[in-house]
Amino acid sequence: MSGPIPKATIAGIEPYKPGKAKAEGFAKPIKLSANENALGVSPRAAAAYRDAVGALHQYPDPRSNTLREAIAKKHDLDPARLIFGTGSDEIFSMACQAYLSPGENMVQPQYAFAAWAIAARAAGADVISAQEKDYAVDVDAMLAAVNDQTRVVFIANPANPTGTAIPISEIKRFHERLPENVLFVYDCAYVEFGDEDGDAAFAMFADAPNVIVTRTFSKLYGLAALRVGWAYGPSAIIDVLNTIRLPFNVSVPGEAAAVAGLEDEEFVEASIAHAKRGRGRLNQFLSGLGLDPIPSATNFVTFRVPVKLGRSAGEIEAGLAASGIIIRGLENYGMPDCLRVTVGTDEELSAFELALRGLL
Repeated sequence: MSGPIPKATIAGIEPYKPGKAKAEGFAKPIKLSANENALGVSPRAAAAYRDAVGALHQYPDPRSNTLREAIAKKHDLDPARLIFGTGSDEIFSMACQAYLSPGENMVQPQYAFAAWAIAARAAGADVISAQEKDYAVDVDAMLAAVNDQTRVVFIANPANPTGTAIPISEIKRFHERLPENVLFVYDCAYVEFGDEDGDAAFAMFADAPNVIVTRTFSKLYGLAALRVGWAYGPSAIIDVLNTIRLPFNVSVPGEAAAVAGLEDEEFVEASIAHAKRGRGRLNQFLSGLGLDPIPSATNFVTFRVPVKLGRSAGEIEAGLAASGIIIRGLENYGMPDCLRVTVGTDEELSAFELALRGLL
C-alpha cells in the first residue's frame, strides 16, 4: 500500500530553504544570513514578553485587538481593515488559498521571496516570474506577464533577496494598469529601512479594492522568533482572509511584545540608523575588494562575485563558514554568483571584513 498521495502541485514544491545557522566547529558562529535586527530586540518588547509568562495557560485574543488598536493608532488606519498572521508568510498563504485555483496563476518578479511561490503552488496554481532590470522589479515586465488566468501578483519593495527598491510612483503606475480582478499583495517587510515614507502605500491604496499591504515585526522590531505579521486592505478582502485564518494565530507573548515594540521609538530609530550606516560601510568595503554590491534599501547587502576574482560565490560562502561566519548563498534564488550579508553589529561586520579580506 502506498498510502495517501498529495496533489501534484504539492509534490512539485521545493521546500523553503532558510539561511544557514550553523558552522562546523563553532558553537556560536557569527550569523549574518537571515536579515535579523543587529541590535536585538527592543527592551520594552522584551519586558512585555517576560510579563506575559503568567498568561501562558490562556488562549490569545483571536482578533489581537490590543495590537489592532495600537497599529491603527500609530499608522492612522481603520482597525477593522487589519488582519494578523504568524509572520507575513501566513498572510501570503491565506491570500493564495483564497484567490488562486488550479489552472490560474500568480505573477512575481524574477528574484522573488521563495514563500510566495510555495503558497501559490500549494493552492494548485502556476507561477510566472517576470524578468527584472538590474536586479530590480521591472513594472512593465510584470504587467506584460499578467494574463487572463492571473489572479494574484506579488511585489516586495524593498525586495528580498536583492535589497533593491523602486520608487513608489512605479508601484502606483503598476497598480493603475493592473486588472481590478487581480489581487495585488504589496510586501513591505523592509520598508522602514528605505528612504521613502513607509506609510505612503496606505494612503495610496486607501480606496483600492484589490490591494493588501503587508508588514512584519520580524525585521525592524527584532521579533523574528515570535512570528507576528499584519496586513491592511479593503474590508471585502480582509473579511475573506479572516474566514480561513486559523484561530489564535498570534500568541499572547507575541502580541504583548509587538505592542510594546511599537511604542519604543528610540529602539526603532537606532535600528534604522544602524542599518543605513552598516549597508554604507558594506558597500564601500565590498567595492574595495572588487566585488559588486547591489544598491540596497534594507538591513542587508547582496553582492555579485565577478568571475575575474577567481573565486566562486560558493567558495566564498564556504570559506567564511570555515572561519565561523555565516552569510547567505543565493543559488536557490537563481543568483548563483551572488551572496547576501546582513548588517550585523559593528564587531560582527569587522570580523566579516577581516575574514573576507583574508579569503580574497
